Amino acid sequence: MSDKEVILTPDGLKRLEEELENLKSVKRREVAERIKVAIGYGDISENSEYEDAKNEQAFIEGRIITLEKMLRNARIINSDEIDTETVSIGVTVTVEDMEYGDTMEYTIVGTAESDPLNNKISNESPVGKAIIGKKKGAVVDVSVPAGVIQYKIIDIQMK
Repeated sequence: MSDKEVILTPDGLKRLEEELENLKSVKRREVAERIKVAIGYGDISENSEYEDAKNEQAFIEGRIITLEKMLRNARIINSDEIDTETVSIGVTVTVEDMEYGDTMEYTIVGTAESDPLNNKISNESPVGKAIIGKKKGAVVDVSVPAGVIQYKIIDIQMK
């Protein structure tokens, strides 16, 4: 079974590489030191500091493996590949809620970069799926748990 392609913007690639480097060079050392100190407390069978440090070590190693796999399967979307005529990964889209008239601005990114709190939505999210491939002026239906929301695409741009 082949690994899933991870679509990244250049900024997303940089952030993942920085996280990986930090985990390998800083966090690993910190956890190793915590384990060493906890072992110095004696009996590790009832040592909560040791147990906590080992759990953190397992989490860090798992995240390193995940990041390395993502970077191995990464496809970088460069700005020269982006067409602002249609919604695609890497563009910033302004949409208007047809019912309430509210406008929102979203940057479309791959799932690995998704950060809804910062208006970076995945191409696989409900809104992302609905607007990918659409042109300025299009009205799309977005299925959400509360029903269907209609958005009109107001603008598509590079940021």
